[in-house]
Amino acid sequence: MTLRAVFFDLGGVLVRTEDREPRRRLAQSLGMSYEEIEKIVFENESSLQASLGRIPETQHWQNITRSLNLPEAEVERIRTEFFGGDRVDLELIKLMRSVRPGIRVGLISNAWSDLRAWISKQGFADAFDQMIISAEVGWVKPDPRIYQKALEDFQVLPQEAVFLDDMLKNVEGARRIGMHGIHFQKPEQAMGELKKLLST
Repeated sequence: MTLRAVFFDLGGVLVRTEDREPRRRLAQSLGMSYEEIEKIVFENESSLQASLGRIPETQHWQNITRSLNLPEAEVERIRTEFFGGDRVDLELIKLMRSVRPGIRVGLISNAWSDLRAWISKQGFADAFDQMIISAEVGWVKPDPRIYQKALEDFQVLPQEAVFLDDMLKNVEGARRIGMHGIHFQKPEQAMGELKKLLST
């Protein structure tokens, strides 16, 4: 069956930590390892609540700063330094724009409440026909409902859509409901798989 929709994850796919040094320096300044600071930001109850839209992103960063025993005035510094090495993959964005209007392009991201505004500020909101952000819909991947919401919004069948994510469990979640799935490991590998699917 012909593909009619392509859905991308954001973090680890369209936006990646290409320079680990800012995050490493932040961790070191706090007496922590790189892995420990990542867990504090991404792998705790506060992050889950923010990803489900139950608390705003600002509250999550306040919770992080508090857990580090730092004053609230440090919130912006911590956030800026943590994401200091992240880069938007402009080549992938270019590819996304190039497949439209023949193929609809969407985002399915486990993310906090400020993501839509951040994407607009970065200048690539136009690359998407629709953005499904967990904090806005109240489900996180690999919950099947978040994929089903994306399919319903685009009015496509699961077998007419493909989803790219750097986390295998999220790719498998999409496959379980009948979508094609590509495990993003490197841009060249993922784009090769995507182009092959689009050409069949």
